Amino acid sequence: MSQPESSPHTDKPESGAPKGNAKDNDLQYVCRYGSMRLLGVMTAKESFRYGDEVVIRSDRGTEIATVLCEATPAAIGGLREPTEGRILRRLDSTDRGDWSQMSAMTRRDLDTCQPHVDRLKLSMQLIDVERVLGGERVVVYFVAEGRIDFRALVKHLGQEFQTRIEMRQIGIRDEAKLLADFGDCGQEVCCSRFLSKMPPVSMKMAKLQRASLDPTKISGRCGRLKCCLRYEFDTYESLAEDLPPIGSKVLTRDGKCHVVAQDILAGQLIVNTEDKRRIMIPAGDVVEVLVVGDGPTTGGKKRRKR
Repeated sequence: MSQPESSPHTDKPESGAPKGNAKDNDLQYVCRYGSMRLLGVMTAKESFRYGDEVVIRSDRGTEIATVLCEATPAAIGGLREPTEGRILRRLDSTDRGDWSQMSAMTRRDLDTCQPHVDRLKLSMQLIDVERVLGGERVVVYFVAEGRIDFRALVKHLGQEFQTRIEMRQIGIRDEAKLLADFGDCGQEVCCSRFLSKMPPVSMKMAKLQRASLDPTKISGRCGRLKCCLRYEFDTYESLAEDLPPIGSKVLTRDGKCHVVAQDILAGQLIVNTEDKRRIMIPAGDVVEVLVVGDGPTTGGKKRRKR
């Protein structure tokens, strides 16, 4: 059966094109909002700059956001499942006062929720409560090992707060995003400052960068491996591809050597020579890789004789 032809008036926009109900004369900005640092493409009637605080209308309601950049095709292409909405106005003193009062209620909100959790004997740990500026909903963040039937809890909390209740189960890394302050580096934790998605981090990344393998030294406030171990991993991996792996037998201008270690950033190798000396040589001194080693760094390319 043949497929119906597409109507010229219903073609989908190209990737990176403006989303949502934006009109041709509307401006679009990428904004960050909410406790979980959500990213959205927001339409606007006036121009804004990086760092401007605004009031937006998102799918959650009326809330405060920070303008990050114009929503260019490149910027939109770098977002993962961005939300949509519109900028209502610049944040004013009245909005700040309202938000300050709502933020101060967080501790009391947690104390309101906990007795209901205890009474229903739910195996969950409450982490934070977030109110949106317009009061359209209250978001309750919690940690639990498995799935939780919180329908009865939502009913009770709805009666307490007199608004829509959204229960959001989060992981350990997300808990740090909500509650942690500063990391070992002295900076505000990355997950709270700028990360919107937690990248996967593995011990392989620490080994390649020759970081300490002591879990207490390379773990963040969440107790998991630090997110910053991923930042330079791709660079290390790319540079390592041009180095013979540890265990390789190589031919240099001064004879045959056995690779015992690498200095990836410096592009150097520590080798054992045939006369039992251990020296450091530039990777460029390798004329040919005779035998590719099976050391921790893989991907070494065989070098042909010059």
